[in-house]
Amino acid sequence: MKEAGILMPVSALPSRTGVGELGAAAYQWIDLMHEAGITIWQILPLNPLGYGNSPYQPYSSYAGDELYISLELLAEAGLLKELPEPFRTEEKRVDYEAVRAFKQPVLRTAYQSFKEKKQDEDPEYQAFAALDWVKTYTAFRALKKANGGVCWNEWKAEDQNFPEGERELTGEEQEEAGFHTFLQYIFYCQWMKVKTAANEKGIRIMGDVPFYVGLDSADVWGGKDNFLLDTDGRPIFIAGVPPDYFSATGQRWGNPIYDWEHMKESGYQFWMDRIGYSGKLFDIVRIDHFRAFDTFWKIPSSCPTAIEGEWIEAPGYEVLDLLTESFPKMELVAEDLGELRPEVMTLKKHYHLKGMKILVFAIETWRKRACDGIADEKNMIIYTGTHDNDTLMEWYQNLTKAAKRKVRRFLRTEGFGTGSVKERLLGYTFASPAEYAIVPLQDILGLGREGHMNTPGTVGSPNWEWHLPDFGRAEKEMKHLRHLFRRS
Repeated sequence: MKEAGILMPVSALPSRTGVGELGAAAYQWIDLMHEAGITIWQILPLNPLGYGNSPYQPYSSYAGDELYISLELLAEAGLLKELPEPFRTEEKRVDYEAVRAFKQPVLRTAYQSFKEKKQDEDPEYQAFAALDWVKTYTAFRALKKANGGVCWNEWKAEDQNFPEGERELTGEEQEEAGFHTFLQYIFYCQWMKVKTAANEKGIRIMGDVPFYVGLDSADVWGGKDNFLLDTDGRPIFIAGVPPDYFSATGQRWGNPIYDWEHMKESGYQFWMDRIGYSGKLFDIVRIDHFRAFDTFWKIPSSCPTAIEGEWIEAPGYEVLDLLTESFPKMELVAEDLGELRPEVMTLKKHYHLKGMKILVFAIETWRKRACDGIADEKNMIIYTGTHDNDTLMEWYQNLTKAAKRKVRRFLRTEGFGTGSVKERLLGYTFASPAEYAIVPLQDILGLGREGHMNTPGTVGSPNWEWHLPDFGRAEKEMKHLRHLFRRS
């Protein structure tokens, strides 16, 4: 059965604190999707934002960013006596640093109330606090604060080696770790209620799992043997991709490369735990940069760009065999964009995974025929675009007049000759043979450059900052989606 979805980051939801939260707006968003006939909500990673506020360089593969905790729900739970005045509610960009500074003292107040009410003695809370990833992550955050916030490989030696059992946390460090345990528990509870509400409305949530993890993360600090690091904790090789459509010098991501030989000795437990936990949080798990399960670009850490490097084969079949055997009901999706060798497609098809096609990449106006079909099979997902490329209208507005005419002529020959160009492009996407058609909310709203989410190869503002002040325009546009669905 064909399904329609929307890509909408949690960070972009309207709220009274300048960043999306897991409160009223999340439930309102679920209602809007349900009314429009949407059955898939795709999000970006929810993990604690690290370098450049990128969700693909998080402090943990398991933890959720406390930014998304709803203060209103904390007040309803009796953990806040009053709510602070609304903050940056009309902004169209998220100022992450300002929002953190605003919410942090409020969250600490809620934590003190949580302890005063002795809710930290609840068996359910204690069971959550005892999870291995929770203990590792909360100690990581406590020691990161104690070391001035720098990357863990610049900490004092005893703190760098804390996971190896060299010492215990001090009283002050334990208090900070307790605060982060509270944050993770609240985040988990609020998120699971949002997921349940979505599922009850027939909406599945597609989460995004980056292939690599960030260097400055609890994953690397707590599992150094899983990565190719030197004795000082610095990566010997780093991840990225060679020169491509996005960058003439390639993309030097900086993530440490996995030590696949060591991982094999442990039965790839790192991947079993990571994907298994994601399966609890999401209904569909999209693996970003799936091609690295086949071959990955290995860059010497001394190289300033991604030009120098080599393709190395990965044990993809071994890992995916274990994942599919261990989690037979989990739906995995492969991000398989870019220039790929045929073996990547063979790997994907071996496990019957859905791949991706992008409308704005498929329509090539320099060809005799603008597009030979954006979907040549049913077992795939068609997108108008992703978080990494121009919005649909930004792409169209940047075309020459001749190229625009060719696009309109192509749509007319495909039976989409009436309506705005945006509506015709969306209609063509939803009419694709692909089983899933997913559209970023920015494209449904018809946003141009102002809706751009991320530019690969660049770091920091304005990446990841797009924010929706309210649902007014979205509500109107999404009501019109049913008309497009009927045509498809």
